[in-house]
Amino acid sequence: MNKVFLYLVSAGFLIGNAQAADVVMTSVQQQNLGVSVAPIGKNDFFNSRNFPAEIVVPVGQERVVSAPQSGLIDQMYVAAGQTVKKGQPLAHLNSPDLLNLQRDYLQALTQHRLASKNLARDAELLKDGIIPQRRYLETESTHDEASAALAQRRQALRLAGMSDAAIGKLRPESGMSSSITLTAPIDGQVLEQMATTGQRVDMAMPLYRIGNLTRLWLEIHAPLEGLPFVKVGMPVNVPKLQASGKLIAVIRSVNKADQTLHLRAEISKGADKLSPGQFVEAVIGLGGEVQYFSIPKSALSRQGAETMVFVQTRNGFSPVKVKVISEQGSDAMVDAKFKGDEKIAVTGVSAIKGAWLGLGGE
Repeated sequence: MNKVFLYLVSAGFLIGNAQAADVVMTSVQQQNLGVSVAPIGKNDFFNSRNFPAEIVVPVGQERVVSAPQSGLIDQMYVAAGQTVKKGQPLAHLNSPDLLNLQRDYLQALTQHRLASKNLARDAELLKDGIIPQRRYLETESTHDEASAALAQRRQALRLAGMSDAAIGKLRPESGMSSSITLTAPIDGQVLEQMATTGQRVDMAMPLYRIGNLTRLWLEIHAPLEGLPFVKVGMPVNVPKLQASGKLIAVIRSVNKADQTLHLRAEISKGADKLSPGQFVEAVIGLGGEVQYFSIPKSALSRQGAETMVFVQTRNGFSPVKVKVISEQGSDAMVDAKFKGDEKIAVTGVSAIKGAWLGLGGE
């Protein structure tokens, strides 16, 4: 270093305003000080590189319609690919088990009515002092048990696929039905039909898979080294299909098989051009004015809390502050307001910094 500073003195560098002005240095002086330059490399890691991605239906936008009871499917109304509305009939099921559930419900309904009448009668008798308090409490307990049994039977019918309106119409004198119509739980498209007409099905067997495709997710697999650069909210595009959206999750769980980073984006524009299960190429843009560049670590020069590089100019070098994003091996990734065609000093940086600080200039 002493030799360098002595040379700076002998060379007579022009340092007009230290730490603010450029460093004037001729090509001969650069050569004597071992200064060399190299072009900066724009990090187009996410700007120009496509990543493999799979289209999936977002969580909460997919439903599986299953058989509420075992039975026979005697009619199916829709097939895969058709668009359905919430409440639209999907299939008709005949189930003897449904008769048993309705019978249990009607028995519970009758017992509840009797318990209600007994409770009302004992309330009047207690008011007139005819019966003791203990008897009223026993009648009240019986009524509560009947109410709980009725609620349980009603819930069983709901799980079997009967609507509240259909349950409300059940009466001992009106008879029972062994058939039930299954309806769509959401608006969407039938993604898969898993049963056919005339098929016997068991309880909970899936019949249809329905998805709302107004918005879709992209499950993106990107190289692990991209982790420092991705942020939620970054724009994501599928150029070939003119679809776009934004990054909604950076999942910190690396795929063990290929050591890739798992990213998730939501496609809000052009989702109608995509299909669940489809593999596409996605592009993640940094967006805004953020620019990342790759430079050799040897080009970095630190002054206090600040980091800078020396950009070559016509008469020497100009200090430019940079923000170091990451350092890996001999390279560093920085955020700086470069135009992209600059050349920076990669060797002899200490000599340039010394001149810039005015060391040996007096």
